[in-house]
Order: sequence, then structure tokens, then C-alpha cells
Amino acid sequence: MIWNLGSINADNFYYLRHLPGPGETITAREFRQGLGGKGANMSVAAARAGTRVMHIGAVGKDGKWAKDRLLEYGVETKYISLVDTVTGHANICVSDDGENSIVISPGANYQVSDKMIGVALAEASPDDILLMQNETLNQLYAGAIAKTLGLRVIYAAAPFDGQTTLRLIDHVDILVLNQVEAAELETLIGAGLDTCLVDDIIVTLGANGCKWVSNQTNTTHTFPAYKVDAIDTTGAGDTFTGYLAAALDRRLTMPNAITLAMQASALMVMRQGTADVIPDLKDIEDYGFDDTR
Repeated sequence: MIWNLGSINADNFYYLRHLPGPGETITAREFRQGLGGKGANMSVAAARAGTRVMHIGAVGKDGKWAKDRLLEYGVETKYISLVDTVTGHANICVSDDGENSIVISPGANYQVSDKMIGVALAEASPDDILLMQNETLNQLYAGAIAKTLGLRVIYAAAPFDGQTTLRLIDHVDILVLNQVEAAELETLIGAGLDTCLVDDIIVTLGANGCKWVSNQTNTTHTFPAYKVDAIDTTGAGDTFTGYLAAALDRRLTMPNAITLAMQASALMVMRQGTADVIPDLKDIEDYGFDDTR
């Protein structure tokens, strides 16, 4: 089972010819609103990848719809608290070439307390997975509890905060980074990722695929990307992480888990939206990916 300490947002999408530059005003061709937040995206991805997911988070009184939608998508919502502030939201600009820029207002996501986390994880079992990212607070507290209880900790260090990552590193079993975050971490520690005291580090490389640094076996493995026509990269990394966590929870090997996660994220970039359009296992099977790439 996966316990996901994560954000829940209302995602406001603005579809544009190009991303605005400094001082530029541009008219959106289209506007949509949907369920998002890195945490919610990962929970939906993990549920659609075929495993049980309990989300730990918070919404405001205006966010009951988000909790209901997570439940509809197969995510357990017992530990999503209703707090006295607005639900988090993100304003997302998406250009015609699929790139995006995002501004986030944390709202209720920053109201998830140690107490909420402790009450939830008290029901966890050894060998469960704790999944986290950086759009809530109190990750260090959650990581410490998880390690005490014997949970495996998967940490997606995004949005990247170097000091938070360094404080958490001792509690993390699997670290997930994109290429920019990996470079920032290497600069921060003044050494390569193979010197980190983390068993497994996964670096997503966008159109160049993925890299797995196994510090248990002192090996690095690369995985080429699937060639697809991207229209929107929003949520692709979250989809990858959620699928990876679910596959490992289902006892797939790391190479097979990475392959499945890459297939899910490849489908995701061909869709517009976030949590509402994350593919499920049948979508992946029906697409028929060529593993020879």
C-alpha cells in the first residue's frame, strides 16, 4: 500500500501560442480547470497503476469537489482534512509546443500538520510505501516516522529545495529527480549522485529518457525515451513517479517499474490536463508500446 503525503490543487490551465515573456500580456486561446497538485497527480497515477493509495493532505471548504474526485479515481481519502483556508491552486500556462510555466499558491496544502500525518501513518504496515514531494510541509517528520515503522520512502524532490532534500536524505530509499534538480543537487553536495547515501536515484531526462543510479550495486542504467508527439508536458513527471511507486509496491523489479512509468508518462504528454487525464494500465496495454524503441 502507498501512503502519499501530497498536495491537492485546483489547476487553472491557460492555453497559449507561446509562453509570455517579461512584461508581455497575451490572450489565452482556451481555459480549463481540473484536479491537480503534484500529490494528487501521483495518487491518481498510483491508483490507475493498480495499487491501493491512501492520500494524506488537506483542502479548504471550497475543495470538497477535489476530495470527491480523488475518491472517484480510486484514491482513498480518509486522511484528507478539511481546513479553514482556501484550497491550493496552480495557474498553468501551456504553449503550442507543449512547454509550460506554473505559478502555485499552496493554500490548504501548507496546513497539513504533524498530528494529521501521525494519525494517518499509525495505520501503516511495514513494507508499505511513503511517497512525498515538496508541495506540503513536514516531510522530515513523516520520513522519520516512516523509517521507524519500516516503510520504504520514495521522495520526489520537486519543487526542488536543496536544504529540504539534504535534511531528508537519511530517510529516503528512492529519490526521484528531473535533470535540472539532479544538477542542482550535485552542485549542492559538490559530488556526483553516486555519492549520495540513497539506495536508488531515478533521474528523468525528458525526451532523452531516464537514468537509474543504483548505489547498492554501484551501477548506472539508462533507459531510452519512447518517441511520441508531446502536446502538454504538465503532470508527466508526477505520472512517472506515481506509476513507479505503484509498480514497486506491486513487487515489479526496478527496470520493469521504470519502463512502465515511462510508458505512462509518454501517454500523458499526448494529453491536455493533469490528474483527470492520467492513463490507466489498459490505456498502456491498448497503445502497444514497442520495447525495442
